[in-house]
Amino acid sequence: MDFSHVELSYQDQKFLDETRAFIDKHVTDEVLARQLEFGENFDEQVHLALGEAGYLASDWKAETDGGFSPVRRRIFALEIARAHTPWYHWGTTSVVARLVQQFGAPELAGKVVPGVLSGEIRLCLGYTEPEGGSDVATCKTRAVRDGDAWVINGSKMFTSNAQNARYVFLLTNTDPQGPKHKNLTMFLVPLDSPGIEIQGIRTLDGDRTNIVYYSDVRVDDLHRIGEVNGGWTVMRAALDSEHGMVDPEDHGLQYIAAMAGHGDVMAEVVDTVAALVAKVDDRSVKYRLGRAVARMEAALSTPGMFGRVAIAQTMRDIAPDLMDILGAASALPTDAPSAASDGAAEHLYRLSLPLGIYGGTLEVFRNMIAQHALGLGRPHYG
Repeated sequence: MDFSHVELSYQDQKFLDETRAFIDKHVTDEVLARQLEFGENFDEQVHLALGEAGYLASDWKAETDGGFSPVRRRIFALEIARAHTPWYHWGTTSVVARLVQQFGAPELAGKVVPGVLSGEIRLCLGYTEPEGGSDVATCKTRAVRDGDAWVINGSKMFTSNAQNARYVFLLTNTDPQGPKHKNLTMFLVPLDSPGIEIQGIRTLDGDRTNIVYYSDVRVDDLHRIGEVNGGWTVMRAALDSEHGMVDPEDHGLQYIAAMAGHGDVMAEVVDTVAALVAKVDDRSVKYRLGRAVARMEAALSTPGMFGRVAIAQTMRDIAPDLMDILGAASALPTDAPSAASDGAAEHLYRLSLPLGIYGGTLEVFRNMIAQHALGLGRPHYG
């Protein structure tokens, strides 16, 4: 990674100023208050404004196709994070839209992708099942062919943003007697289809996710993504992106670690706590704060899937220290009277626990690193 200072051209400085003004205008106190209350990590008016202004299209496209340059992409990411924009679900929509374009019927891609870039169409993931855990290939949600359509029955857990999405990228089992990984088929299912029920769930960190039930849901074969029983090929492309296993860019301005946006949250809390205790003359405080800063910087500088593990584990390890440094008032949540750091450290502590589960548990990722990066054997739990 190149840590050198980047001198902005006149045009890039203008882009920074315009982007900052745009975000300041749209990410209002009311938007942030709704995020605190409902935990959706999404705001439709902000999202539509980003689409109308061309930010979504520029973020989605490669520079050669009219997208952001590396400098402007970095500026945009930093400004989005700085404002605490309810934004995380754009990453999901962006990845799924690419898979629709790559594996889906051209007619379907032509309908979905323009709506994604305008902000009007959002996409979510239907992978995990109530009894499946991180092993999504144990999928029991069934899709049965009926002429030119499919009938889907089953349920999915942790379908975040389903209440704001137009389609769900749904993993189904189309051959129960077939071998594992060769009996799966992906669909892009309209969420307004009859037979779909979405039930909200609040997580420990205050976010909303959903359980979604599918009861005799009919979907046209046009909405199939990839080959029948070839869903694992499509799924692997999605998982590689989510897990940080895609080829890294080499211009030095990109995020290094997977889920680095959560690392930005951790860095901001560390800076906040450091400012609050800057004048405290206590060797223990200085030592623990220094250790937290060092571990945070190391985690943010760790690439790909390794960085995902490092960020989640570091957040779990340093959040209790940060709360202890601030004292008992650090246990009070945001907006509570006398809350230390306005509840930032308390929220980081609650976020640190589910972060080690999102998209797969830390244990699963450590096994993946052991097997695929270090060449070790499969774990034995007997």
